[in-house]
Amino acid sequence: MAEIIHLVSPNFRDIFEPNIEIGKFPDGDSHVRIPLIAECEGREVVVFHRLYSKQNTALVTLLFILDSVKEAGAQKITVVAPYLPYSRQDKKKLNGEVASAFAVCNLLARAGCDNLITFDCHFLNKEGPSKFGELQIQNVSMGKDLVGYAKAKIFSGEECEVISPDMGANYLVADHGGKSYTKVREEYKKQKIKYRDIGTMEGEFDVKDKNVLVLDDMISTGSTMISALEKITAAGAKKVCCAATHGLFLYNCVDKINKFTDCVYSTDTIVNAHSKVPIKQKLVDLTDANLKLF
Repeated sequence: MAEIIHLVSPNFRDIFEPNIEIGKFPDGDSHVRIPLIAECEGREVVVFHRLYSKQNTALVTLLFILDSVKEAGAQKITVVAPYLPYSRQDKKKLNGEVASAFAVCNLLARAGCDNLITFDCHFLNKEGPSKFGELQIQNVSMGKDLVGYAKAKIFSGEECEVISPDMGANYLVADHGGKSYTKVREEYKKQKIKYRDIGTMEGEFDVKDKNVLVLDDMISTGSTMISALEKITAAGAKKVCCAATHGLFLYNCVDKINKFTDCVYSTDTIVNAHSKVPIKQKLVDLTDANLKLF
């Protein structure tokens, strides 16, 4: 079997050595060069490229890479993007609204992506292979790794309750009791930045004098996590920690979260000051297995 060609974007340099050149023209247009492009003909190609932050530019850059690799005659193209932007809008709430999760997935598939490997994709709610729109996706979960970090580093080997703040993240805690709050959001606020407040969050758990880890697939503005933490601290938990696969941590939400918890951390799918759980070993394992996941 021919050797798989690995193409690594500069924004993946914290894990693998880059071999794609990405820059900008004076007007801000993206410039992409793939020195190994001739070697892609007839080969299986794996592209490692982060899609956050600056997700709009990162998506356009990836489309350029896919188009070039496809044109070069690659036999199969797999994209490894640890965090998939626009994944939270997989439903239409307003008349004429775009379900951008489908649009992004379809664009990637049409540009030549045969398989997307990502971590704890928000709209999938399960680990393993799925098809969303026209795109085949392998959803890799960091749930066990995040729980393992809390038990070893935060709770020093003591037992802890693991709870997700909504049912969408229940699969992350399924092997640890499967406890989840039920969340309902309100309608969109009439403002430029689209946002829906938490309407209700229901669920009562016996956490008095217990260690608790609240685990979600992402922390964005922190509103969902804070609502769950308020309930848990009010119920008398002993020590409270929260974690997520993807730490966006917008609007200084960590300062608000810290009022209700002893610690907050994430993986490095999005590199940030609170990244404590690395994804590198999972990617190395996938590479060693030649990414034969489908």
